[in-house]
Amino acid sequence: MTPARKTTGRVAFVGSGPGDAGLLTVRAQELLAKADLVVTDPDVPSGVLTYAGSEAEVRPAVGEPGDVAKDLTSEAEAGRLVLRLTAGDPLTQSAVVSEVHAVARTNAVYDVVPGVSPAAAVPAYAGVALGGQHTEVDVRGEVDWAGLAATPGPVVLHATSSHLAEAASALVEHGLSAQTPVAVTSNGTSNTQRTVETTLSSLASDAGEVAGPLMVTVGEAVGDRQKLSWWESRALYGWNVLVPRTKEQAGDMAERLRSHGASSHEVPTISVEPPRSPAQMERAVKGLVDGRYQWIVFTSTNAVRAVLEKFAEFGLDARAFSGVKIACVGEATAEKVRSFGIYPELVPSGEQSSEGLLEEFPPYDEVLDPVDRVLLPRADIATETLSAGLKERGWEIDDVTAYRTVRAAPPPAETREMIKTGGFDAVCFTSSSTVRNLVGIAGKPHARTLVACIGPKTAETATEFGLRVDVRPEQPNAVELVDALAEHAAKLRAEGALPPPRKAKRTRRSS
Repeated sequence: MTPARKTTGRVAFVGSGPGDAGLLTVRAQELLAKADLVVTDPDVPSGVLTYAGSEAEVRPAVGEPGDVAKDLTSEAEAGRLVLRLTAGDPLTQSAVVSEVHAVARTNAVYDVVPGVSPAAAVPAYAGVALGGQHTEVDVRGEVDWAGLAATPGPVVLHATSSHLAEAASALVEHGLSAQTPVAVTSNGTSNTQRTVETTLSSLASDAGEVAGPLMVTVGEAVGDRQKLSWWESRALYGWNVLVPRTKEQAGDMAERLRSHGASSHEVPTISVEPPRSPAQMERAVKGLVDGRYQWIVFTSTNAVRAVLEKFAEFGLDARAFSGVKIACVGEATAEKVRSFGIYPELVPSGEQSSEGLLEEFPPYDEVLDPVDRVLLPRADIATETLSAGLKERGWEIDDVTAYRTVRAAPPPAETREMIKTGGFDAVCFTSSSTVRNLVGIAGKPHARTLVACIGPKTAETATEFGLRVDVRPEQPNAVELVDALAEHAAKLRAEGALPPPRKAKRTRRSS
């Protein structure tokens, strides 16, 4: 009998790109999600590792290329999918190329997944159009300066500040004008990217103190950078914005802040827990199944989640809503409902709040409505506004505690210090409870921190706590809250009340 063939894993050499996790390729994301082991380098952006599966082992690459390759093949032979994660592109780094050669000499199956090249991405994020012909060189090793100076088109150099003086001197010595424009970019493609614009003659003095790995673009194309600087010129570029929510809750806000150039710092202020007694919710779910309710009104995504979790507990699914009309207090809550394949009958077209919902909620009609009862699952600390308003419209209300909100633990001391001393440029409050709880666990934000509130009730609570409310969107949802903050920042900047977004330093060229 032929023995069963031992199942083998494989090795994938994957480039993480230049820094922005959003530039990770689809193939790289797929492999990260499936990998059993991720062997990574210290310069791989931390955001990239969030794509790794929760069960994946993550560890650093240790030793010479041969040692790393031996570790990779050994793990693959044990049947694991091993992902060798590198910054940039794997086959543009000498040490990683050596690892690939070493793996190729074994029987291991391997893949190579290129990453977006920093030499192309970083100038693009700096607003430099390289055109159809450019040259990329790592000046941290041996360089043919004469050949490099003679190449047509822009030159893109991998360097650190210690290499700038030599690079400028050598390029001028071999024929480039001392006034050739240069852009020096650090932390490329991240929200802390900084570009210094200068010339070869002033390169060392203007950018000599810029820390970390640098991308240095040399050539006339740099002269148009100010027209094309799309990344560093955004309204909230370089800002740190405090978001008093969990990372899960803050997903849309974090992405929107990033699109405006800011970094979000999430601080949970509440913890959502089940009600102390499950009896109310159990009766409510039974009532839904038995046709007790004409409407169910959701006032938050947490309420939606609580009801559906109770469904799952009893082996029910969305079909339990059959014959029941659904109303949602706002679009974010409605989107949570839609994510389960259910489409609400009523979402306020005007103000997305309890008052806005009441304005559009139909009164009970004993002819048209077979049932006169509304289920209102909500938080234990919710106000009575909605319940009272529905009763005025003739409805009987089952006001049920679907979940409890308790104050979260205080954030780390460093975060509390940033809140109190103005380390955050802005804070985005999404409910009255986030105001109360943030102040309770971390103290009041500093006066220099801009305060953005999602709606009138939240703004009223912020004012009660002595905070100056700077921003309130027309529609109370998280995305519009961020957009309103960006618009406010741009307005202040136009009025001279804020410095411009972090711009490149531009030196005056001699005639």
